[in-house]
Formats: sequence, structure tokens, C-alpha cells
Amino acid sequence: MTGLSISYQFCALTDPGRVRANNEDAVTVDPVAQLAVLADGMGGYNAGEVASGMATTFIQAELSRWIAQAGTHLKAQDLRRAIEICVDNANQAILGASEANPQYMGMGTTLVVGVFQGTRLMLGHIGDSRCYRLREGVLEQITRDHSWLQEQIDAGLITPQQAALSSSRNLVTRALGVEEDVLVEINEFLVEPQDLYLMCSDGLSEMVGHKELTDLAAASVPLADKARQLIDAANAAGGRDNISVVLVQAAADSPKRGFMSRLLGAA
Repeated sequence: MTGLSISYQFCALTDPGRVRANNEDAVTVDPVAQLAVLADGMGGYNAGEVASGMATTFIQAELSRWIAQAGTHLKAQDLRRAIEICVDNANQAILGASEANPQYMGMGTTLVVGVFQGTRLMLGHIGDSRCYRLREGVLEQITRDHSWLQEQIDAGLITPQQAALSSSRNLVTRALGVEEDVLVEINEFLVEPQDLYLMCSDGLSEMVGHKELTDLAAASVPLADKARQLIDAANAAGGRDNISVVLVQAAADSPKRGFMSRLLGAA
């Protein structure tokens, strides 16, 4: 993989689904910083919407600024620390808004944040929003849900099949904006050309089975069409929750590509 140059194409789409009146999910991408952020908010009134919007806007702005200042001298440990600091700052901002506005009390949000640098993905997450990787036709979940059900599975108390039928699927054990200290799980992955990364809220993963998710992710269609087809599939299955999708397509970069072309992450 030494010397390999990879370019990235980004696409983000969110939809309220067929049941909810408002959309408490939020997504944002920055192709220049090669950054993607997805959040699924929770709370009464429109508080979840506020929490997810604050999380995505705040983290994208702060992290993009830091990446621009760091330039090409990005060390893995520095990037990891930058994600931790940006997430902590967002957590404090959401908590502050919650304490200052009674209607926002108890609001919080899940989070998935990914920074793509060369052949490296630094991926952080909180809660049960997920990131999958499609590689050579195999779709694998590369985040681990921070949920009560996942803890039960890990402890051997229930099977994944039993978990799928449980009424407690939405109980998360970590969320942004709920407590003074938040623990973001950060993992580093090696990216290969032709990898597709799919970030999503549980409005997709709860409604669409793994096989259908794999088939849709592997379809030979433009990225924007693929995102729309994924959301359409969740709506066709009932659309019981807000649905958000972020797709990041990796490709081997041509040596002849110009600097600006690579910088912008064009397909």
C-alpha cells in the first residue's frame, strides 16, 4: 500500500421517514477536509433536532479548521486527539444549551465521525448509529453499538436473533450531550481502493436487512442514486424512524490527477 494515493467521493442524504413529523437526524460532509459526520438526536419537542444539528455543525466546523491548519503533517495520534477534543467541546455546548433552555432538557444525540486521510480512516462513534464497510462484495459493520442490547449480547445473555426482536432496541448506553463526560470510541482502519463506507442512523439499519443492505450498497449506480435507493428501501419497509445515510467511496487516484482535483475529492 506504500505510495498508494486514494481519492474520496462523498454523499449525504437524510429523510424524515413515513411516521415522524420532524427529522431529528443531521448529516454533513466536507470533501476538502475529507470529513463526514452523522448524528441521530433524541429528546422531547424538537430537542433531538437541536442536539444533532449542534453536534454535526460544531464538529464539522472545528475539525475541518484543525485539519486545514495541520496540513499534510497529520499524525494519527494528533488526529485522534483532535476528534476527542472536538467531540468534548460539542458535548459541553449541547449540555450548556440544555441547561439554559428548559425545553431542551435531556436532549442528546448519537454520533459517527470519520476523517479520511490517504489510506487511513479515523472513525469515532457514540451510541447506535453505525458505519459499515463494503469490501469485495462483503458488507461489515465496523462500529459496535453502544446499546443495552449489545451489552446483553456481549455478556452472552441473549443472541443477536433475540436482540433483533427485542422492544429495547433503542436504549443506548452512550450519547453526546447527556453527561458531563462523554466517551467517544475511536478506531483506525486501513482503506483499500474501491471500499465503500456507509454511515447510517438506526432508521436504516433497523428497517433494512443485512442482505438487502449489502445488495443496495454493492449496486453499480452513482453515489447519489445509491443513497436515495437506501432511504427508499427503509421507507418501503415502513419508515418508522428518520433515515440518514452518508456514503464515502474510495478509489485509486490516477498519478495524472491535479492537486485541486485530489483536494476536492472528486470522483
